[in-house]
Amino acid sequence: MQLNFKGKSAVVSGASGGMGLEVSKSLSKSGISVLMLDVKAPDKSFLKKNQNCVFKKVDVTNLKKLKSEIDYFYKKNKSIDYLINTTGVLWFDKDVSAVDIQNTTWDKVFEINLKSMMYLSKIIVPLMKRNNFGSMVHISSIDALSGDDKPQDAYGASKAAMIRLSKSLAIQFASNNIRSNIILPGPIETGMQKRWKKNPKAKKNLEKFIPLNRVGKPSDISNACVFLLSDEASYITGTEITVDGGLTSKP
Repeated sequence: MQLNFKGKSAVVSGASGGMGLEVSKSLSKSGISVLMLDVKAPDKSFLKKNQNCVFKKVDVTNLKKLKSEIDYFYKKNKSIDYLINTTGVLWFDKDVSAVDIQNTTWDKVFEINLKSMMYLSKIIVPLMKRNNFGSMVHISSIDALSGDDKPQDAYGASKAAMIRLSKSLAIQFASNNIRSNIILPGPIETGMQKRWKKNPKAKKNLEKFIPLNRVGKPSDISNACVFLLSDEASYITGTEITVDGGLTSKP
């Protein structure tokens, strides 16, 4: 299926991570101007190969700096049509049970994972409203759907809150032809999962529990994301798509 895009410009947060890079590359190939935002820069080779992409180093918890970079990009492109929010942190060593977690860790995880989503919405939705068009895709996690006896409670709770916020944005701005959807990835092989490089056996054991018998790739998430942004998904809003190899469908 050939995907079509009404919009011409996009903002990708967390853009230098595995999922952000894949989304940025796909949109660039479709002729869309992409503003990549992250605290770390992508390889220079990536920007050379994807010349529709521009990178700006930004901490998404810094509202003033975030707004400055997005406003500049908007003035240059005359619109912001797509927001892809892949920002997220998962601190296995510090993010533990709510009973034991340090307050500062809890607050920081929520600031990065959830408050940044509010900041991005606050800046970008009014710009989308000017053109009566927009589509947003936010990356949550299947960890938002259940509890865990070996928890990362701040991560899971913040990702669950993202689902609620995305649905609310979808309802509030549907009359402005602005859509908001959310993707819930299962286990994906990104930089966040450095532990698998140290312990490949753990990855193999996990794959045995996944019906499709593999962990996901960043492209699996990117493909779903780009579809939700496209004109072919123009009647889809306020929903979530689980991309987990069938893991959450198991009894």
